[in-house]
Amino acid sequence: MFKKWIISLLLAFSLSSFAAFAADKININTASADELQLLNGVGPSTANAIVQYREQNGAFASVEDLVNVKGVGEKKVAGLAEQVTVSD
Repeated sequence: MFKKWIISLLLAFSLSSFAAFAADKININTASADELQLLNGVGPSTANAIVQYREQNGAFASVEDLVNVKGVGEKKVAGLAEQVTVSD
């Protein structure tokens, strides 16, 4: 009985900490290429393209501005929309 209680407690803790981590959005105006690669669907080339675009053109005004990055289309932006932000 005690063992089941401990396992349930550990499971609840791990799920709650995962949910808290998942709720944090990555700021595309400040994230490094390594941080951007934590996003679903973003590999090294896309992450580097986002950083390079930002360095050349300045901060993104909105998440939708990601479509201006070479290799990022509307479908990818739609998939990233819940994971990213342009503000703190």
